[in-house]
Amino acid sequence: MAWDEWEQIKAEVAQKQATSMQLNRVAPDPGQGSGGAAPDLVVHDDQLGKLGNMAYDLRERLTVDGDLARPSTFKASIDLFNDGLDMGSALTALHDAWNTKSGTLKEACAHISNHLDFTRAQHAKDEEHVVTGMRNATGDLMTVSRINDYYAPKSAEA
Repeated sequence: MAWDEWEQIKAEVAQKQATSMQLNRVAPDPGQGSGGAAPDLVVHDDQLGKLGNMAYDLRERLTVDGDLARPSTFKASIDLFNDGLDMGSALTALHDAWNTKSGTLKEACAHISNHLDFTRAQHAKDEEHVVTGMRNATGDLMTVSRINDYYAPKSAEA
């Protein structure tokens, strides 16, 4: 890109910014399925709970099903090694790699499950704080009608 083109593009962008306003978001793209005012990400508490349970169930299944062949694989690797076959040490390496990878996968599932549980609990605490924690300048709890006074249009009092 030539320097003149760069300067021209900068001038065009500056001209557009001078005539328009954008508030911390990109205008919705009709092709993306966004309805304009609808939020991009909405997650409901029950969905988080279901996802967390799925991650926990997967971890439990991996703990049982992922370990079925471990004892016999290890015994076979020892027997092959004792018989003087190099395949025994290769099978031991495979056995160890499988244990490492399955352990990592189980930890990831546990992390996902725990994180979703934490997220649900933290969100509930935040909601409780917002619902019950609005206070005025003196520190007293504000009633809903008092909060509405701040947002209701003021009538002309003169």
